[in-house]
Parts: sequence; structure tokens; C-alpha cells
Amino acid sequence: MKLDHLVILASDLDRSAAWYDLLLPLLGFRRLRAHVYANDDGLHLDLRSARPETGPYQRHGPGLNHLGFTAQSREQIEAVAAALVAHGITVPALQQFGNDVALFLPDPDGLRVELSTYG
Repeated sequence: MKLDHLVILASDLDRSAAWYDLLLPLLGFRRLRAHVYANDDGLHLDLRSARPETGPYQRHGPGLNHLGFTAQSREQIEAVAAALVAHGITVPALQQFGNDVALFLPDPDGLRVELSTYG
């Protein structure tokens, strides 16, 4: 079996959709319809509105620790970071873990999207 889809519940769907509309095409995803994206591996990401009475890490509230994507190289991560900065997105510094490099990008609700390369 393989991972089929992830559903991200956002406190402000329009704000989160604008952020993911910038990021996901840089990671090889295409928009299938409003708030639904897919990549060539068949992974779907679906953005939905969180219920207003919920908070972080509650069922039907925004939350998940992070989404991790493998990059082909440090340069690919740097290119994604530069493209986001060009659109006014604040991008934190890359983190080095031995030979591994990671970039943790917080979405509008604080959910981190990790881009990493190993070795």
C-alpha cells in the first residue's frame, strides 16, 4: 500500500489555499480543483475548513506535526525557498543535520512542511 491522500484542515481556507497555491507547484503538485492538489506519484492533498469551535490538534481542527518531502538536492530546496521569498513568504534558515539538510516552512496555521535531502 502507499499513501493516497492527506487532508489539511485550515482555520482560514482562503489564506491557506493561497499559501499552498504558491508552494505545491514548486514541489511537483498540480491543482485538480479548488483546494485539491495531486502529484505524479498519486498523492493528493485536500485543504478543507476547520470547524470554528475547534483548536489546534483536535479532531476537525487544524493540526498535524508536519508534512515531509524529499528533495533531490540542497540546490532544489534553495530554489523553492527563493521562489517563496520572491512572493513575499518569510522563509526560515535551512537546517543542517550532519550531511542532511532540511527546511521547515510553517503554513498559515503553523503546520510545518519539511523539504529535506539526505546525504
